[in-house]
Amino acid sequence: MILHKGETLFRQGESGALYRLVSGLLKIVRLHEDGTPTLVNIIAPNEIIPHHSLISPNPNYGTAIALVTCKVDVLPASEWYRDLETNPVRCREIALLLQERLNMMQRRIDQLTETSPADKLRKLQIWFSSYFKDVPLTELLTQDEIAQFVGLRRETVNRALRSLGEARQHPGPKKS
Repeated sequence: MILHKGETLFRQGESGALYRLVSGLLKIVRLHEDGTPTLVNIIAPNEIIPHHSLISPNPNYGTAIALVTCKVDVLPASEWYRDLETNPVRCREIALLLQERLNMMQRRIDQLTETSPADKLRKLQIWFSSYFKDVPLTELLTQDEIAQFVGLRRETVNRALRSLGEARQHPGPKKS
C-alpha cells in the first residue's frame, strides 16, 4: 500500500491490522480529550506498528500519518496472532523488537533531560537527515510537533532553528 504525505494509515481508538513500514516516515499523533494533538512517536522503515498490539490486539494509541510518501505492508491481525501462537521463535523476535523499542525510548528520555535545546534540535535533525538528506526538518514537522517531540516550547524551537540557520549561513569567525 502507498500512502502520500498527510494521508492517515490508522486512527486512534481503531483496531485491526498491523503494518510494516517499508519506506518513508510516519508520525503517531495522540488526540487528547480536550482536542489537543500531541506528536508521540516517529516510525522509521522496517518498524511494525502499532507497537502495543504486537503481542495481543489493542485499540490504536494514536493516529498514524504519513510525513512523506510511504510504502506499507499490511499484516492481517488474524494471521499475525495465529503465527505467534504456533511459533515460539516468532514470539522471541517480537520480544526482542519490543526490547529494542524500549531501549530507544529510554535513550530519548535521557536526551530530553540531559541536553541543551540546541543539542536536542541538532540530534533530531541528524536523525531525520539519515532518512531524508535534502529535506529540511521543518518541511516534515511543524515547530509545535518538533517542540512536543524533543520536550521544548515552540518558541524555544523557533529561536534554536533561527540560530542554527544563522550558524550555517555564517560559518567560522567573523572577519574584522
